[in-house]
Amino acid sequence: MFRTPSGRRAILGLAAAAALTLSMGACGSESDDSSSSGAPAPSASADTSLADKVPADIKSAGKLVIGTDSSYAPNEFLDSDGKTVIGFDVDLFNAVAQKLGLTTEWQSATFGDIIPGVSSDKYAVGVSSFTINKDRLKEVNMISYFSAGTQWAAKKGASINPDDVCGKKIAVQATTVQVDDITARSKKCTDAGKAKITIDQYQKQSDATNAVNTGKDEAMLADSPITAYAVKQTGGKLELVGDIYDSAPYGYVVAKDQTEFAGVIGDAVKALIADGTYKQILDKWGVTAGAVTTAEVNPAV
Repeated sequence: MFRTPSGRRAILGLAAAAALTLSMGACGSESDDSSSSGAPAPSASADTSLADKVPADIKSAGKLVIGTDSSYAPNEFLDSDGKTVIGFDVDLFNAVAQKLGLTTEWQSATFGDIIPGVSSDKYAVGVSSFTINKDRLKEVNMISYFSAGTQWAAKKGASINPDDVCGKKIAVQATTVQVDDITARSKKCTDAGKAKITIDQYQKQSDATNAVNTGKDEAMLADSPITAYAVKQTGGKLELVGDIYDSAPYGYVVAKDQTEFAGVIGDAVKALIADGTYKQILDKWGVTAGAVTTAEVNPAV
């Protein structure tokens, strides 16, 4: 989910909403290979040549504490136990860690607190569907691993045109790039003498989704894989609207002084792409459309 200076993001299916109600109060969870998708996560073998490049302090700890906003299915969300973080992002980064001979501990956090948490060493890595943008690159190192765009959704049968929503009530997750998107659309409305868009911002994407499902809001916009998954989880109550646009890379977040480690993470992603594990994980979660062919540290955006 881009969210504004802090990421792109958004949407949790209704099936996971109940678990999410508990999620933000839960602590993290040690990683495992289970998931609600019904299949075990593909595992990766440690690569000695990569593990040898891991900075000494990280290697000695042996474990990476990861900050994530676990309300963003299918990327990162809570399993039915209300505490275990699962999803596409989780499976993929667990495989990255395995390549480096490290284990992971996932800790649920508010999205806007993750980058500051990485910078203050509370988290070794931030993995939470962060869209890479210039503002973030001023604060941290980012390693690209996936591509996502923005997608709209509305109640099935609703007459919604994303390019003509003046005067309508639109749901969006707070601090996402989609807030900038809908704010700019509202300004175009008022500049043209039309009614402004009522922008309802929610801390959790699950709440934004529910607002549309219950009729409180008329439509929502979020990252493409998140919207598609949310629509699927509503059992036909919501439907996708319009095309995906503004595709951009997601990036793992590490501290600004950890450029060496960022490079090692990038090499691990490349190794997963090369050995096929990367595609297996994306296929498992139905997000293969966002696959990339390489990983870059601090790519130009």
